[in-house]
Amino acid sequence: DTQNIQHTYEYTQEHISDDTMKIEEVQSTTRTARISPHTHVKGLGLDEQGFCVNTNDGLSGSQVAVASDGFIGQERAREACGIVVDLVRSKKMAGRALLLAGAPGTGKTALALAIATELGAKVPFCPMVGSEVYSTEVKKTEVLMENFRRAIGLRIREHKEVYEGEVTELTVEETEDPLGGYGRSVSHVILGLKTTKGSKTLRLDPSIHDSLQKENVSTGDVIYIEANSGAVKRVGRSDSYAAEFDLEAEEYVPMPKGDVHKKKEVVQDVTLHDLDSANARPQGGGRDVMSLMSAMGKPKKTEITDKLRTEINKVVNRYIDQGIAELVPGVLFID
Repeated sequence: DTQNIQHTYEYTQEHISDDTMKIEEVQSTTRTARISPHTHVKGLGLDEQGFCVNTNDGLSGSQVAVASDGFIGQERAREACGIVVDLVRSKKMAGRALLLAGAPGTGKTALALAIATELGAKVPFCPMVGSEVYSTEVKKTEVLMENFRRAIGLRIREHKEVYEGEVTELTVEETEDPLGGYGRSVSHVILGLKTTKGSKTLRLDPSIHDSLQKENVSTGDVIYIEANSGAVKRVGRSDSYAAEFDLEAEEYVPMPKGDVHKKKEVVQDVTLHDLDSANARPQGGGRDVMSLMSAMGKPKKTEITDKLRTEINKVVNRYIDQGIAELVPGVLFID
């Protein structure tokens, strides 16, 4: 009966424990913001004392443009925003709001993005437009709550047993499909990893092949594989391949030191909304007809219940008490 099915779904959705919430499987829900008019702004352009760099310091116009991080004008506002950045870094801005008022084109959005770049990539910065609140599908309070939780980060530090190194060999061994037919199935994966201290060839389970494909791992990449969960993380491209092309958008990293098999502190940055979204999906296979029908009938954007958020908060607080995780207050910018 449909009531029992609904009750079972709610129970599995809203009773989260440390075992069911797998942090390494949480996907980032950070949205790509269109900030093309302000890509030249690299920061607030302040000196060590928190004052704006200008031509009075004996610099030429081009030197000022570089030293001011591409931000010209609004000197008093930039210096005031510098104080706000210091307050955010010292975690003394939590629960407070800042109003940037002015005519169109005076640099309000540029100031907010400069604050974001000053804080760095590790501090969550969530930009949203005021018109997003007026949605036909979701309550206004739900939209605000979602964005508030996007702006609260969680830095998780765990000591894990990993295999880390530069990929020297990646071979997929196939066999005949046991179910018959013309297809072939993956039997195992041969993976060669190299560090500064040595190299190792691993024979991996077929399930890890999917993780390698999702991360787009190829020869020359630096990766690590968690020994317990089998989770694969691509760190970047080995810097020995750096001069391969004149122009590319790849992130190059040095070859890992030490042994291939080691214990390593793994740091992962997620937001509270990432955890909400990862655990809002119904647990279990979901292959029966009723679950498929209910998934088709759902609106495109489903609301995350307060009960689920409370359960997530309990697990997060437990992690903080155990010293595994650290809360990182971020910034929500409403344009």
